Amino acid sequence: MITASFVTKRFEDTIALQKLNCTIPEGCVYGLVGSNGSGKSTLLRLIAGIYRPEEGKITIDEQEVFDNPAVKNRIVFVPDELYFLPHANLRRMEHLYSAVYERFSHERFEMLLKEFSLNPNKYLNTFSKGMRRQAAAILALSCNADYILFDETFDGLDPVMRNLVKTLLYDEVMDRKATAVVTSHSLRELEDTCDQLALLHKGGIIFESDVDHLKTSLFKVQIAFSEYYGKERFEGVDMLSYEKHGSVATMIVRGDRAETEAKLRSMHPVLFEILPLSLEEVFVYEMGQRGYEFSEVLKQEVK
Repeated sequence: MITASFVTKRFEDTIALQKLNCTIPEGCVYGLVGSNGSGKSTLLRLIAGIYRPEEGKITIDEQEVFDNPAVKNRIVFVPDELYFLPHANLRRMEHLYSAVYERFSHERFEMLLKEFSLNPNKYLNTFSKGMRRQAAAILALSCNADYILFDETFDGLDPVMRNLVKTLLYDEVMDRKATAVVTSHSLRELEDTCDQLALLHKGGIIFESDVDHLKTSLFKVQIAFSEYYGKERFEGVDMLSYEKHGSVATMIVRGDRAETEAKLRSMHPVLFEILPLSLEEVFVYEMGQRGYEFSEVLKQEVK
């Protein structure tokens, strides 16, 4: 389990993270979403033990990460800006990774080469951006690490390769009980990938939740009655939003779906429909309840 406790990280006159707290359980895909400058990459580098926090601490299974080789050997980190040895091919990088990671699997490396159809003898500096991202994924997944950190996981990958990387991450989590922490600017990118999601803004996590809970606890209701009615008719229904156009009311409701449906149907509406919300819509309404404008949170950058 990864635990961040009151973590602060500064760079000259910029505070990248400020008193951040989060707990990332074992055996899940944990997504971090936020604008440029929100602190996603900094948090990953702290978890990987590359940075030391000025305040607070990062622990894995209650052991601090920084300057702890035994813990770091359980972590593999794929940064947003990829780096390979000069004039290296995948074979040379394979030897480097296998020298560093005790559980590096050459067998898995060969299998992944076939999955991605990459030439291991070709210089990596001749690869396209997407191919370099694939090469980094091959090396990372061959390490058999307990904690896999991907910064901007799907950047530069075409749809086929994105689905392949997602599938491989699922397999790591399901088969080995590994933990994957991935970042993206796009909620839609992470919606069908993650078990849990956190939204970073100005160096802190302002919203965090289980994805399944998010999707089931909020839903849209469209309802109409033959007689005139107002919002007061729905007393006892937990509404985050209410709009009425003509005789049709549209509500965003939070709560138990079956109980809400039974309550509203008992009013004998002439029109009644429950519609699912996208994850982005859920975030918009949840953030609104916390006093944040979701679109502005994602657009804003730390200058």
